[in-house]
Amino acid sequence: MPDGVAVTTIAAALNVAAARIERLDAEVLLAHALGVERLALLLDVGRVVDVAAFAGLVERRATGEPVAYITGRREFWSLDLIVTPAVLIPRPDSETLIDAAVAHFAETSPAQIIDLGTGSGALLLAALSQWPAAHGVGVDASAAALDVAATNAVRLGLGDRATFVCGDWAADGRNTDGGYDLVLCNPPYVADDEALPREVADWEPHSALFAGPDGLADYRRLAPIIAARLAVGGVGCVEIGATQAQAVSTLFAAAGLTVALYHDLAGRPRVLVVTK
Repeated sequence: MPDGVAVTTIAAALNVAAARIERLDAEVLLAHALGVERLALLLDVGRVVDVAAFAGLVERRATGEPVAYITGRREFWSLDLIVTPAVLIPRPDSETLIDAAVAHFAETSPAQIIDLGTGSGALLLAALSQWPAAHGVGVDASAAALDVAATNAVRLGLGDRATFVCGDWAADGRNTDGGYDLVLCNPPYVADDEALPREVADWEPHSALFAGPDGLADYRRLAPIIAARLAVGGVGCVEIGATQAQAVSTLFAAAGLTVALYHDLAGRPRVLVVTK
């Protein structure tokens, strides 16, 4: 290699990085820097590599920048999604919304889906991948987020079944009520003064996180909107915070909806399942 190039083995590079950041994060970042899968990286730890680019990624992670923003990728429902700081990073807990929808429809399929606050498109695209005959609309107030979602739809071969609309919760691009078999929504639900981990508070979009003094502001708006959007026989799956089940259930029941709770793998109430 040319003079001045910093070289070491994969094993040594990971050991050095693990003194500053989590080992798993180091493995993901080095695999990204080398353009290989993480498993391939771990099967070839004696390989000699140039670690200059990797050192820069480690530094970014050490300052708190999320791994998903550094690599520009996040897996959700087995889909490889592009993510940027314009969108909330999809989390495994949010897959519980799709689990709840699958449980509701059983052997049938929703025909029309709407994802309110689509962000990266994670929920909508997961649903479209689950039900190949379905079509869906992703709504978001952020044009930058919709660019990410549309790019993901095309990359995943779902672009012909997904439409994206820039607007607030009430927008759907069709000006019709009661037409969606499945309404998905992961709204902001963090109270304004609630402390969050640095890598969330300093990096992820606050518009997708915070929802007024009690964290319920968006649910108050969403309850009547989702009631209007739902088709008879359809279902709405709405993510909630771990302590919000009773308060949010009351809001949706007041909008005339039947409410049930669906729990995540840790046993926490995660999704409000609503029907009419």
